[in-house]
Amino acid sequence: FIENNDIQALSKGTFRGLKSLTHLSLANNNLQTLPRDLFKPLDILSDLDLRGNTLACDCKIKWLVEWLENTNTTVPAVFCSSPGQFEGQRIRDLALGDFQCITTDFVMHQVLPFQAVSAEPFTYASDLYVALAQPGASSCSILKWDYVERKLRDFDRIPAHSAVHCKPIVAQDQLYVVVAQLFGGSYIYRWDTAVDKFIKIQDIDSQKIRKPNDIEAFQIEGDWYFVIADSSKAGSTSLYRLNQNGFYSHQALHAWHRDTDVEYVENDGKPRLIISSSSQAPVIYQWSRAQKQFVPQGEVGEMLDVQMVKHFRAKRDQFLCLSRYIGDSKVVRWEGQQRFVEVQTLPSRGSMVMQPFAVGQRQYLALGSDFSFTHVYLWEEEKQKFAKFQELSVQAPRAFRAVPAADVQLLLAPSFKANTLVYRHVVVDLSL
Repeated sequence: FIENNDIQALSKGTFRGLKSLTHLSLANNNLQTLPRDLFKPLDILSDLDLRGNTLACDCKIKWLVEWLENTNTTVPAVFCSSPGQFEGQRIRDLALGDFQCITTDFVMHQVLPFQAVSAEPFTYASDLYVALAQPGASSCSILKWDYVERKLRDFDRIPAHSAVHCKPIVAQDQLYVVVAQLFGGSYIYRWDTAVDKFIKIQDIDSQKIRKPNDIEAFQIEGDWYFVIADSSKAGSTSLYRLNQNGFYSHQALHAWHRDTDVEYVENDGKPRLIISSSSQAPVIYQWSRAQKQFVPQGEVGEMLDVQMVKHFRAKRDQFLCLSRYIGDSKVVRWEGQQRFVEVQTLPSRGSMVMQPFAVGQRQYLALGSDFSFTHVYLWEEEKQKFAKFQELSVQAPRAFRAVPAADVQLLLAPSFKANTLVYRHVVVDLSL
C-alpha cells in the first residue's frame, strides 16, 4: 500500500521480482503515465488500485488499455485526466483504435560525398540503381544498391562535362541513359553487356537542344518516348521516339519559350505533357492518337514564373504542384480540361523544386529552397491540404526522389552546393 505519497514516476522495473504480490495500491499519487508492461512481473496480482492519479491517456498508456482488457485482476474505475477528448472517460472504456500512435520520420541514412543536380532511380536486370548528374565532377554517376550493406555504392560513370540531367530508360531489355549537357551537346548511351560498359550510340540535335533543363521518359501505346525541356531563347523542347536503331526526333514542342520543366501526366486515360516556362503560364499538350503527336490544349491558370510542375493523385483526384522561385508555390486540383481549383498556397522563396512523393499510403511533399531548410509536408485527406511535417537540412536541393529499396524506403536529395543526402523513411510506434 503506497498510496498518498505524491509519487510522480515509476521505473519499468519497480515491481520486478515481486511474483507473490497479490494487492497493490498506487491510489492518490501524482502519476501521469505508467511504464509499458509495468505489471507484467506480478503473476498473481488480484487487486490493483490506480484511482486518484492524473493519468494522461496518450500513446504511452495504450498498453494499459490492452492489459485491462485481458487481465483477471480487479481494478476499480480509473479515469483520464487528459488530453481533452478523453478527459473524464474511463480508461477501460477506451478502444485501442482511439489511439493514433503510428508516426513516421525521415532520418539520415547515407551521405554521398558529391554535389548533384538530378537523381533518377531505375531497375535493370533485377538490380536497383540511381543515376545522378554531377556537373562539378563532369560525369553522370551510376550508383548500385547493395542489398547486404543497405547502401548505394559506385557502379560506373559516364563522362559529361556540364551534365544537368541523366535520364535512364529501360526499354526492350536495353538500358539507355540520356545525358543532357549545357555545353558540348547532349548524348545517348547504351549499356553494352558484352563489355560491361556504357557506349555512346547517338548525338542529340544541338540546334534544337541548346540549353536542356529537364527530361521525362514514358510509354504511349507500347512505344517509348522521351522529351527534353530546353531553356534557351533559340532552342525547342523536343520529343524523341525509340525505334530499332535508337531514339529519333519525333516532334518539336514549344519553341523559344525558355522552358524549365516538363511533366508527363495521364488523366482520364489521356496522355498529356505539361511544360513550364519562364515566359508564360504552364502549357498543356494532349496526345492525339490520329496524328500520333501532342497538340496544344491550353494553360494552367494564369500562373507565371513556374519553375516546375509535378503531379500526384489522392484517391480519385489529380493534383498539380506548381513551384516558384519568387512568390508562393501552389497546389491545384485538376478538374478536367482546363479547370483548376487552387487548394493551397505554400511560401517558397528561393524554391527550385517542389516534389510530391508517396511512401506506402502516405503522400508527402518536399519543398526545397536555396535560402532555408527543406520542408516536408504530409497530405491530410480530410482537409485536402498538406500539413507541415518535418524540416530537413539540405543546401540548395535540385531534386527529391523516393526510392523503394527492398525493405528500405529512401529519399534522395541531390544538392547543388553540398553533399547529396540519402534519408530513410522510418515508421515509429509511439506506444512502444
